Amino acid sequence: MSPFAVKAIQLLLSLSILIVLHEMGHFIPAKLFKTRVEKFFLFFDVKFALVKKKIGETVYGIGWLPLGGYVKIAGMIDESMDKEQMAGPPQPWEFRSKPTWQRLIIMLGGVTVNIIVGFVIYMSILYFYGRDVVTRDDMPEGFAVNEAFHTYGFQDGDVVLKVNGEDFPYLDQLNKNLFLRDVKNMEVRHQDGTVETLSLPEDIGTEMFQKDILKPFELMRNPIVDTVATNFPAAKAGFQKGDSIVAVNGQAIRYWHQFTNGISKDSTQTNQVVVSREGMLDTLSVSVNGKGIIGVNNFGNEWLDRGTHLKYTFGESIASGFGFGYNILKDYVKQFKYVFTTKGASQVGGFGAIGNLFPDQWDWLSFWQTTALISIILAFMNVLPIPALDGGHVMFLLYEMISGKKPSDKFMEYAQMIGFFLLIALVLYANGNDIYRWLFK
Repeated sequence: MSPFAVKAIQLLLSLSILIVLHEMGHFIPAKLFKTRVEKFFLFFDVKFALVKKKIGETVYGIGWLPLGGYVKIAGMIDESMDKEQMAGPPQPWEFRSKPTWQRLIIMLGGVTVNIIVGFVIYMSILYFYGRDVVTRDDMPEGFAVNEAFHTYGFQDGDVVLKVNGEDFPYLDQLNKNLFLRDVKNMEVRHQDGTVETLSLPEDIGTEMFQKDILKPFELMRNPIVDTVATNFPAAKAGFQKGDSIVAVNGQAIRYWHQFTNGISKDSTQTNQVVVSREGMLDTLSVSVNGKGIIGVNNFGNEWLDRGTHLKYTFGESIASGFGFGYNILKDYVKQFKYVFTTKGASQVGGFGAIGNLFPDQWDWLSFWQTTALISIILAFMNVLPIPALDGGHVMFLLYEMISGKKPSDKFMEYAQMIGFFLLIALVLYANGNDIYRWLFK
């Protein structure tokens, strides 16, 4: 099966699970409050449904348009825009006849379920699979530090001891903390054994984003080529998977970052790279392209050591899984601010970007990790105060509870239409970005 098909199947399965559970979050409290649910659909049934069956007062089905799902609750202005029903007098089984607090619980149900699902998956992953981390013992030779961070006093080979004055045991989380957690200072041990506390600017996360330095601290990696991109200078120069880099422009190479730093970024200059291949040395001549790239990586050789595997008891998995899920949600909320920048907007992705979160070979651990992440993202996105989303309905219900005044049906109809067209525009933009990246990058 092709990698594309594997990713597509995982995406479809993940979204199907999350959509059904999200809609159950609306369905169950609606039924508890004796509110009639007329439809329960996975995917949208525009014009027709693939499958549908009426059980009791509810039609259950699967639509053909995989952009989400919905429950149609009687007496509610939603994406169905059923004006005829709303024109009649309120009925006791309708949404609009229920107390405000009940309507609020019904609308928050989907988001609540997505949060719970994400947290439960993380708890289950820790209990059944454990967790791989990187400690100081796993990387005695320290970090390879991006040159931009040398200005703050960091050096290649630094071992990180503390962050913001507190012990920092899991070094694989360092870059994420720098980007999202307001890191003010770091205590490091240099290769010469001296220990120093180095300060960072308050806007270090923004600086990392703008300069596209999201991994300023990387593990020391062996200088072995894992991938050679086609139609790039390296492929034309004769680089091959498995080549071990020995020297660049006369400088001996021990680690991968020394190789990348040693390559001249001037496209008019030719770099002389000595590689070891099957016990024989060969010298390859290569220049970067217009974007400063030669087209090789060694992602498959990321770790010099394999890290430390942590196991969790049932109780530990609950506490740690909750903390893990909470941090994922908090970090996503923090990084959401970058969407409103020019660079951030250009990186917004649709189904293609979501699909690429999954591996191209089936792996249940990766599947559940990605599903948990998507569940938390869906919860946050759905609670945004945009009409047509759950958050839009919640916003109007909170207004009603505070002011004592209910927005008119006509206002709600217009708000719903505006929100719907806004969402369609966002979906088209996000998926348009995916298509552009696929065609031109």
